[in-house]
Amino acid sequence: MDGQSIGLMAEIGAAARGAAAELAYAAPAAKEAALSAAAVAVWAGRQAILEANALDMAYGAEKGLSPAMMDRLRLDEGRIRGIVDGLRAVAAQPDPVGRVLADWDRPNGLNIQRVATPLGVVGVIYESRPNVTADAGALCLKAGNAVILRGGSESFHSSTAIHACMVEGLRAAGLPEAAIQLVPTRDRAMVSAMLQAVEYIDVIVPRGGKGLVGLVQREARVPVFAHLEGICHVYADGDADLDKARAVVLNAKTRRTGICGSAECLLIDRAFYARHGAVLIEDLLAAGVEVRTEGDLLAVPGTVKAAPEDFGREFLDMIIAAKLVDGVDEAIAHIRRYGSSHTESILTQNDATAERFFQRLDSAILMRNASTQFADGGEFGMGAEIGIATGKMHARGPVGAEQLCSFKYLVRGDGTCRS
Repeated sequence: MDGQSIGLMAEIGAAARGAAAELAYAAPAAKEAALSAAAVAVWAGRQAILEANALDMAYGAEKGLSPAMMDRLRLDEGRIRGIVDGLRAVAAQPDPVGRVLADWDRPNGLNIQRVATPLGVVGVIYESRPNVTADAGALCLKAGNAVILRGGSESFHSSTAIHACMVEGLRAAGLPEAAIQLVPTRDRAMVSAMLQAVEYIDVIVPRGGKGLVGLVQREARVPVFAHLEGICHVYADGDADLDKARAVVLNAKTRRTGICGSAECLLIDRAFYARHGAVLIEDLLAAGVEVRTEGDLLAVPGTVKAAPEDFGREFLDMIIAAKLVDGVDEAIAHIRRYGSSHTESILTQNDATAERFFQRLDSAILMRNASTQFADGGEFGMGAEIGIATGKMHARGPVGAEQLCSFKYLVRGDGTCRS
């Protein structure tokens, strides 16, 4: 880190600390008003946002970003409408701060409550997706946290334009503008500065590929909400409904390949294969997916021989690994070995098999007869998400406003003394 990045981090961090102290007791109505005003500003400024995004798309093309990454980066009017809807959804949610999580009386005369409180200052480091600027800003504000956003260099212009709308919302509601700050430079040294800023930042949330997450986990002195790769599996059980399986597999892989909920590995029970043949593989091939496989599945025309590293790989592209397995236990063993604890889906009409899959896997999200593309805070009813946490401490799965709270104990007595 150079002196300039350390100085900028100190300036941003001190402002965030001051804002967080004020947000901790901000009225729910003020936070709701700020987010509603930001939604209005985003929609009113959509043309400027699209023009900024065009600059980022040109930059991304020059950098040689993959089609999936370019899709993550791209904004259109529909996606801006999605940003607006997300802001309004978060604004309308119940305020998570001050919730009584537990309440009990003790024989010693004390009443004890555990109450939800903000974390303080959240640092979000993300790549490509400019909508994270609004999602993360909204969720942190709703939970009474200040947030420092460091977007990817490729989304710099889009994020800057969206951030200006978030600040407009804060200003309209009379909340500190430093509540939502965007690092105003592409300098990568600021990432390291944030990871070391223990005096200013309470938790770091990384959103991006394996390289970014690995860097964060290696260098961070600030606590991290782990967000590993989305190596998501779909297992077609012998008792799967054929029509449901075909629809879910195709959606899980092809709806959007560049998101962390995209399926990266298809496991097919030999009993399913004996009954229905290679229909799932054929559907994927017909949709333009490259299917990398081994063993009997290589006999399916159009498939490609898988390398060992293709199992346990996040492609983020129109590529999927596929394998035959002998029943649910072999599927579970494969996922335990190659998965990233993100999202797995079982396709089956057998309740006992589904329950075994749910009990014996420990991924953050487990699904039955549903596409892994639903691994999303908005689809979970959270309005938006700041990321999918795959660790086991504090938050798991989609991280919404409730997960961005900690708690404190309120203890009430009446002149109560300990004997």
